[in-house]
Amino acid sequence: MAAESNAGDLVQVVALLGAAVIAAPLFKKIGLGSVLGYLAAGLAIGPFGLKLVSDPQAILHIAELGVVMFLFVIGLEMQPSRLWSMRKDIFGLGALQVCACIVLLMAVGIGFGYPAPVAFVAGTGFVLTSTAIVADASGAQPSAHAEGPTYRCDPAV
Repeated sequence: MAAESNAGDLVQVVALLGAAVIAAPLFKKIGLGSVLGYLAAGLAIGPFGLKLVSDPQAILHIAELGVVMFLFVIGLEMQPSRLWSMRKDIFGLGALQVCACIVLLMAVGIGFGYPAPVAFVAGTGFVLTSTAIVADASGAQPSAHAEGPTYRCDPAV
């Protein structure tokens, strides 16, 4: 009985990895970025797609590992001096943009008839997911040839 449960988990993990291996390079090749490929792969095999993964709780730990790896990559690419020089933009304008987008998306959710807490969670999820997409699409990597803090100001949503 335990072997059957482990086999089901293995199928889900292999499906998840297989979809990611196919979708990420494909999306990157057509210019949409690998993060969108990962999101599309998750949608394709998830409960609203092919239903290869029908219980989201079954792969919650893999999703959490993906978030940790994303934060790790951001930490490797960001230089503390550069972050400090951008602090006003990040914590001032960035926080304002995130809050404004959450309110806007929450209003859209309420407009479609969802309760306010559900609309808030969905809006927050979309806004925070867009950070990964913009970081990937903008090529947010420090330049080895740049002198001083140089960065692009890209919208998060």
